[in-house]
Amino acid sequence: MNLHSVFLGCFVVGFLLSALSFAFGIVDAHVHFPWETHVHVGGVHGPHAHAVGPINFATLCAFLAWFGGAGYLLTNEFGWLAVPALFGSIVVGCAGAAIVFWLMAHVLWSPHENMQSADYQMVGTLGTVTQPIRPDGIGEVVYLQGGTRKSCGARSADGFPIEKGSEVVVTSYDRGIASVKRWSDLAAER
Repeated sequence: MNLHSVFLGCFVVGFLLSALSFAFGIVDAHVHFPWETHVHVGGVHGPHAHAVGPINFATLCAFLAWFGGAGYLLTNEFGWLAVPALFGSIVVGCAGAAIVFWLMAHVLWSPHENMQSADYQMVGTLGTVTQPIRPDGIGEVVYLQGGTRKSCGARSADGFPIEKGSEVVVTSYDRGIASVKRWSDLAAER
């Protein structure tokens, strides 16, 4: 086996795997590999977003295809020697993988694409009472969640009435009804 065959094989395998990856993406089939890296972005107290790292299946396939194609052209068409062609192919392969990763990170992926379950937890949500809550009765609370204004039924967590316009905090949520306490009462407890 000569160097031309190795480069051509790398190109064919990288191109075929890229095509299969594209086809799996069209039919929405997901295959995860153990060497894929996942990067966690965000501060200690800030929200955490999950993003795919620069070493993933698509960039590995792109590297393999560009490495093989460049190596084949450099050795077969331009007559380069093996060592310079190998280094040139590595540089071109890295450039190809970097281009593919840049396109994925800046064009295909959206930072708001994946919903975080913590953003949709009801406990701890701040809201405003829009329909007064009677003693041991049910009223209504309006709150913001995921950038959208929502409402739900609410009862007082301690059984006392809560007036319309009061700011409340959800302490528990069960079957569409939020148990709430006044924000001022919670602040006074601390």
